[in-house]
Amino acid sequence: MNLTIDLEARAAAAWMFGSFVVVFLATRVVVRLIRAGKGPFRNQSVGGVHLHHLVWGIFLMLVAGVAEFTYSPEPPWRYVLAVAFGAGAALALDEFALWLHLSDVYWEREGRVSVDAVFVVGALMALLVLGFNPFDPDTADGITVVIGTIVLNGVLCVIALAKGRPLLGLLGFLVPVLALVGAVRLARPTSPWARWRYPEGSSKRLRSLRRFPERERRRWNAFVDAVAGAPNAPAETTVPAEPAAPAESTAPAEPAVPAAPTAPAAPTDAVPAESREQEGAR
Repeated sequence: MNLTIDLEARAAAAWMFGSFVVVFLATRVVVRLIRAGKGPFRNQSVGGVHLHHLVWGIFLMLVAGVAEFTYSPEPPWRYVLAVAFGAGAALALDEFALWLHLSDVYWEREGRVSVDAVFVVGALMALLVLGFNPFDPDTADGITVVIGTIVLNGVLCVIALAKGRPLLGLLGFLVPVLALVGAVRLARPTSPWARWRYPEGSSKRLRSLRRFPERERRRWNAFVDAVAGAPNAPAETTVPAEPAAPAESTAPAEPAVPAAPTAPAAPTDAVPAESREQEGAR
């Protein structure tokens, strides 16, 4: 890793990073005012369809990227393109949860991943401004050592990401020691690593659940709420009550009335009809 603190050589990255931070903070202020119903700001719609601000962000990034690759302008236009790209990245990543869930979960708990993505990308930009370079061009130790270091660091970053630690995993590409910390730390219970490596009832699974209890609020969450706004409270699900069983009567049952005896059937005349006719003829 090469560290060269030269702000003049990295002026474009500094402009991009500054634009990214300013536009993100301004966007969060505006959307919080819209949420509270204050100020002149309102949601934008075109033909009855809500226009998300990530649309403007994608447009700005496309324009800045195409102009940079096509014309490669010198300062100050290079700085103008850097500002445009940083602003577009802030607008687009502020709704990163919409990319992920394909649903408007901006103020839901799932929308918190947008803020995490902004913080991670902002930290990467800051490290680039400071001159951190994961691909050190100095090959004095041999190309094999350089390639081996890059591959090993990449594996550690992937492990950290699989353990549910995106900040350490992404920053680890620029600062390898962070990738190592994320790779050896305990995985979150909802991470892919925990699903693969922590079977139900195992000691690591229990430790992970104790370390990261569901919906536990931490000081980091309070800081994020202060910057980006608190998400909506989760809706309480009500379980429908089961119908009450009919009350059983405690009165003693009445004795059954015995059926009246049936009268014996009248004796039938067993004399055949022919015998009676003969007696009448006599």
